[in-house]
Amino acid sequence: MNLSTMMEQRAKVVRDIEQLNKITYRIIGASYKIHSELGPGLLESTYEVCLAHELRDCGFHVERQKLLPVVYKNIYLDAGYRIDLLVNHSVIVELKSVQKVIPIYEAQLMTYLKLSKVKLGLLLNFNVTDMKQGIHRFVM
Repeated sequence: MNLSTMMEQRAKVVRDIEQLNKITYRIIGASYKIHSELGPGLLESTYEVCLAHELRDCGFHVERQKLLPVVYKNIYLDAGYRIDLLVNHSVIVELKSVQKVIPIYEAQLMTYLKLSKVKLGLLLNFNVTDMKQGIHRFVM
């Protein structure tokens, strides 16, 4: 591989990272907006539908409850896993409305990232008094 090709690849990686950062910035901004308007304590599904609506209004492609098959021995199996939101085919958003984020929720998101081959995920817990405390970012 020559120097020019390496520089082009590096520039593409930098552009991809910048794009992911812009997407997550908008997702987090929308979550703050929803949280400040609705407050904590509602069902996860309420926050999911509101966040999907906000992100679509921003021009993002948003898939709700996206099927995530498990590939085992080169066979795709529908095991009933669903990604809460997949934004622009590049960011998984898992939503919670719980008293405390426990390690299994983080492990779940990491597994979803691995299975989907998506590189970036957000775990958003809306059941907090300050939304800043409910934002968790994961990179695969």
